[in-house]
Amino acid sequence: MQLTLWTYEGPPHVGAMRIATAMEGLHYVLHAPQGDTYADLLFTMIERRDRRPPVTYTTFQARDLGGDTAGLFQEACRSAYERFKPEAMIVGASCTAELIQDDPGGLAARLGLPIPVIPLELPAYQKKENWGAGETFYRLVRALARPRETATSIGRPRCNLLGPTALGFRHRDDVMEVTRILAALGVDVNVVAPLGARPSDIARLGDADFNVVLYPEVAEPAARYLEKTFGQPAVRTVPIGVGATRDFIAEVARIAGVSPVLADAASRLPWYSRSVDSTYLTGKRVYVFGDATHALAAARVATSELAFDLVGLGTYSREFGREIRAEAARHGIEALVTDDYLDVEAEISALRPELILGTQMERHIAKRLGIPCAVISAPIHVQDFPARHSPQMGFEGANVLFDTWVHPLMMGLEEHLLHMFRGDFEFNDRTGSHLGKTHMPAAAEAAVAEPVLASPPSQPGPTAWDAVAEQELRKIPFFVRGKARRNTERFALERGITTITLDTLYDAKAHFGR
Repeated sequence: MQLTLWTYEGPPHVGAMRIATAMEGLHYVLHAPQGDTYADLLFTMIERRDRRPPVTYTTFQARDLGGDTAGLFQEACRSAYERFKPEAMIVGASCTAELIQDDPGGLAARLGLPIPVIPLELPAYQKKENWGAGETFYRLVRALARPRETATSIGRPRCNLLGPTALGFRHRDDVMEVTRILAALGVDVNVVAPLGARPSDIARLGDADFNVVLYPEVAEPAARYLEKTFGQPAVRTVPIGVGATRDFIAEVARIAGVSPVLADAASRLPWYSRSVDSTYLTGKRVYVFGDATHALAAARVATSELAFDLVGLGTYSREFGREIRAEAARHGIEALVTDDYLDVEAEISALRPELILGTQMERHIAKRLGIPCAVISAPIHVQDFPARHSPQMGFEGANVLFDTWVHPLMMGLEEHLLHMFRGDFEFNDRTGSHLGKTHMPAAAEAAVAEPVLASPPSQPGPTAWDAVAEQELRKIPFFVRGKARRNTERFALERGITTITLDTLYDAKAHFGR
């Protein structure tokens, strides 16, 4: 076990909470000590939900360990049923309660409650949150789903959208966008699950003609079960980016037997990425890290649709390490599969990318290193649950990706221009308004701070930068600064120069400018 300040995923019972919180009419009884109730805040504070998760805790204390903790759990189950009247209940233990081995499933079964009670076996010391969410959803589907009553489908083809949960990155908006695309293709949505579904809706999953796996980390085990048990094929193309959305439409059309014709005029990403004010983005060095679904999609969009140069790719989703490594190999790089943020920070520092696409943890890393960053994956913070419609999937999602990824670079350009022209009266507050002769008060003038552009610190290696050369490098516009640094270091390395000075910087500039 490793002590850490940050973690990409919680224990598996938090994944089970995400399923229960996403659904209606389902209640989770969690055998847990008093301190494990912290997870409520993930939903009420970060996701800004207007009600607490449907979870009842036994909240046993240290003094209870010498008594009947099993009785406490049964009383919690009985009280939860009487108070909330759920359609179904899931029961399990937190990582701490797992150690006392009270068998929540067996204890709940002996109560004889008149609703389905699904026991969860979530090994807290071997697995983590996303696996726990996927396992919980699979157990619910296995226990509740029923086959179609009629042998053949009548009317338009129907599908299930599988995988969106509470605390998911833009899951609500993705469901709306994908539903819109399916409707335009002539496909109806039978059930969206787990987000917004009831246990009675899970029972209707078998009525669909096929399933759409939106988030494999959560939906893949259930989709495989439905494919094997009910013969439902699954669409597994995740429609993030213009190219993937086109592939998604083609796969849906093939399985559902509908026309794949669907205009993508709603997406402005292809034209924006070719437009004049975007050409300076070509070849930007980008580093991608997140859950497997979003990391794989971001790598493909960044390279094939925005012409970025992928210098690093990684995930904390160890279950999808093979897919991440295969994608990294396509780009000639080595994948990083880790749940230690310090490993990620070390690799980012060594690679010196010009843009980071990651989680909120990479956002903190990027801020320290002075690198533009956009969040593409959970774990996320409150600002990543916007009130506006902001999908990642579909053609509209491609528009959001362009804005989200490119604007950090654009803002860096704006900051550089303000710094470059800080002496001009249009940009300098000290000169006062051009409409009159007024000047800033002395107190206000003293509060004005000259903007300073940060650049990634130099790393130990074959060459080092002295302070004067480093300061001069910062005067170079951010969008070519990385190339200037690499060219200068290559120039110095080829000539055996161990410390880059101001003269070395200008000699390299003259050499590469010939």
